[in-house]
Amino acid sequence: MPNALSRKDLISIQDLSLEEIQFLLKGAEKLKKKSHPDLLKDVILGSCFFEPSTRTRLSFEAAMFKHGGKSLGFSEPAQTSTKKGESLSDTMRMMAYYSDVIVLRHPIDGAARLAAESSNKPVINAGDGSNQPNERPRARLPGHVP
Repeated sequence: MPNALSRKDLISIQDLSLEEIQFLLKGAEKLKKKSHPDLLKDVILGSCFFEPSTRTRLSFEAAMFKHGGKSLGFSEPAQTSTKKGESLSDTMRMMAYYSDVIVLRHPIDGAARLAAESSNKPVINAGDGSNQPNERPRARLPGHVP
C-alpha cells in the first residue's frame, strides 16, 4: 500500500512537512524492530554516485538488499556517458528507464533538484555539493538551460 511519500522526491528536509518527517522516523523505527524481507520486492534503485562515497552508497544498497529490492548504477562517473559529454539531465532520464527510484550524490550544488526535474521517478538526494542548508532554487550546471 503506497504512502504519501512513495512518489515524492527527497531533495531537502525543508521540502518536507513535520508530519512527513515524523512518518519517516516512525517507519525507520518500525524497520529497526522487525525486518520485512519482501518490502521492496520488484523495486530497483538507480544508484548514481558522481563523487566518492562508501558509507552512503553502501547503506542505500544494503537497505535495498535487506528488504528484497535490487540496486544498479555506478560509483565511478568516469565509466559513464558523462565522460563523453552526456548531461546530468540526460543521465537521469536514462536512469529512470531502468529504475523505480534514483539516489544521487553529486559534487555540484543543486544537482539533485535538477535530477528531480529531469526524471519521472523519485530522486533521493544523497548529497549535492555544499547545498544544504543554503539551497539554491535551481541548478546552474554547465550546458543546462533553465
